[in-house]
Amino acid sequence: MDVPETKTAAGETTKNVYSVWAIPPEDVTARVKKLMEGLRSEFGGPQFEPHVTVVGAISLTPDDALEKFKSVCAGLKVYNCTVDRVATGTFFYQCVYLLLHPSAEVVEVSAESCARFGYKASPPYMPHLSLLYGDLTDDEKKKAQEKAYELDESIGSLSFPITCLALWKTDTADNTLKSWEKVMECNLNPN
Repeated sequence: MDVPETKTAAGETTKNVYSVWAIPPEDVTARVKKLMEGLRSEFGGPQFEPHVTVVGAISLTPDDALEKFKSVCAGLKVYNCTVDRVATGTFFYQCVYLLLHPSAEVVEVSAESCARFGYKASPPYMPHLSLLYGDLTDDEKKKAQEKAYELDESIGSLSFPITCLALWKTDTADNTLKSWEKVMECNLNPN
């Protein structure tokens, strides 16, 4: 899907905010979506696709984003992720999530991808798959964490391959996520 470029009055191409996501396989996506729906029904929050952020929000022109995304995908092979546990975070986009084991493979994919995008991550990369976005109290987060294990008791020991990356337009100022849209997907090379 092509993203139309818009020009400002001065003739400059506008920039959008983009992120690169690792997409779990269909069976894992279906399982995680069911868990996410169960949490949202009790704790609220916007709906979003299950993903592991590889490159965080960065402002780029549409052409630049596509070019960088294609270069990231060109050399990547399928890699594996393993869940350590259900965890809670301190801000909206990391409210309740599956904390992934930061294996060398997982960390390298993000580091290499971030380098190609020119993205400077400040904290060390913490691979995770968010289950719930929201501004919950610590007590609510703890309840949501417990609820996740009630809804899917073996979720904390899940392992899955990442076979696909996706480039998403992700305006982080939009907490409804209604403006978020997938721009392009690429399947990774088998090992």
